[in-house]
Amino acid sequence: MSTHLVETAEDVSAIAFGFMASKALFAGLHLEIFSHLGDGPMSDKELSTKTKVPLNRIHTLMTALTSVGLVEGSDDNQFANSPGAKAFLSNSSKYDFGDYLRYQIDQQMYPFLGQLNEVLDGSLEEDAVDSYQHWMSDPDQATLYSNAQHAGSLGPGRTIARTVDLKHAKTLLDVGGGTGAMSIRLLEANPELSSTIIDFPNVSQIGWGFISEASMVDRVRYIPGNALEVEWPKEQDAILMSYLFSGVPGEEVPRLVQYAYDCLAPGGTYMTHDFMVTDDRKGPKMAALWQLQHMAFTPDAHSVTASWLKEEMARVGFVDIEDIQTIPDLTHLVHARKPG
Repeated sequence: MSTHLVETAEDVSAIAFGFMASKALFAGLHLEIFSHLGDGPMSDKELSTKTKVPLNRIHTLMTALTSVGLVEGSDDNQFANSPGAKAFLSNSSKYDFGDYLRYQIDQQMYPFLGQLNEVLDGSLEEDAVDSYQHWMSDPDQATLYSNAQHAGSLGPGRTIARTVDLKHAKTLLDVGGGTGAMSIRLLEANPELSSTIIDFPNVSQIGWGFISEASMVDRVRYIPGNALEVEWPKEQDAILMSYLFSGVPGEEVPRLVQYAYDCLAPGGTYMTHDFMVTDDRKGPKMAALWQLQHMAFTPDAHSVTASWLKEEMARVGFVDIEDIQTIPDLTHLVHARKPG
């Protein structure tokens, strides 16, 4: 539920100028500011030398980063990472997802938002609206997106592996599984589990690199293709759909839920992980904004709530349906079991 109503010009300006704060973050990542500060505080002159950027530009950037709380500045022009930047934006951090923000969000998602107005009012030419399938047919875009998505999915994958009991499962179908980050985490936690990943051909090729690095080539196979069109293997012990529903037309979601039920073995586990808002549609802010930006390239996507999804799952016959937050205020995991 929203905890703050926009009442003043300052509130409105803060929202309008939010994109500038985002760009300051992306610029800091581009120059590896947070990684340079990962070992300890540095002066503005030291940062200028490290980044090979003129001092006046470093002054302006560091002032902006300090003003939004990403770094901490001192009176003698020494700068240090904030706790959040140290934990999540430095490449020396275990939980670093800076590349996800730097590449996918800055270089791909932001440009798409330039067509949001025309998508919403319907004035954009139909063949000008991109889609995941068209997007992933470009090898360069597929590489950029997939590498960033992999970095951003390992953390939630670890959470899902801790949350859902798959110790008796032998087969996993990872629908739209990308580079296999979620599969890797689930297979790490369940040594008897093997995974089949369905995703676009370019993504599948990239994914093999990550699967090889994880030493899981004997436990993973790919079905290269559009998950909405290819045939899925049957009698699966578990099926996962992560970030799938936010990237497909909304009318496809009930069909995908039904297809998952049909492809599961009796007693199998179904897991969906995605951006979800509350039933009253008052938030959370990050999930709502993520759903909006996805609409820029998937105009027919629907804003999903966990309750609606649970109703769809119950309708086709799933039982023991549970819902938890995976990334606070951003994503939910809804998981259930097929009777039997």
